[in-house]
Amino acid sequence: MTEHNHGADCGCGEDHEHEESVFIVTDDEGQEREMVMVYTFESENNAYAVLLDRNDPEADGVIFRIEEENDEAYLVGIEDDEEWDRVTKIYEEIAITENAAKEE
Repeated sequence: MTEHNHGADCGCGEDHEHEESVFIVTDDEGQEREMVMVYTFESENNAYAVLLDRNDPEADGVIFRIEEENDEAYLVGIEDDEEWDRVTKIYEEIAITENAAKEE
């Protein structure tokens, strides 16, 4: 389930409304941040979401695993080092491909 979630200035050229999936995420220091889901992808039968800080879109994104329970989806932090290494590698490849496509 790889999809491009369009931001307000995505420049995709498609004629559509731009909706943001906004989440309130509390960081390790207890600070709440508004995060926007910008991308989703799958790996090894798990779905993942990439979120960016709504107020600092140039900051590094954060990857969460998407889990479902009772027809509700929620975001879970990735604590397993092997899983983290695998999904960050996948997302880095996706980002390189997306950036190359934008430059053409």
